[in-house]
Amino acid sequence: MAEPRRFSTDMTIEEVMDAWPDTVSVVLHHGMFCVGCPIAGFHTVVDAAHEHAVDLERFTTDLQGAIEGPGGKS
Repeated sequence: MAEPRRFSTDMTIEEVMDAWPDTVSVVLHHGMFCVGCPIAGFHTVVDAAHEHAVDLERFTTDLQGAIEGPGGKS
């Protein structure tokens, strides 16, 4: 059995949203319209937070909450 994926801020936004669909609402809540954006496959979580002037710690905490929440567990 394969080990579940683990969240990392080095993952691209696209990887995060694909692995944990509940994170899409977090991305949108932070004013980031990465869903369907061609850059989402290249920007890491860190890159996207920086590019959109979003507090990385809060964004990461919110993403982690969505990942660990109902329907978000790997």
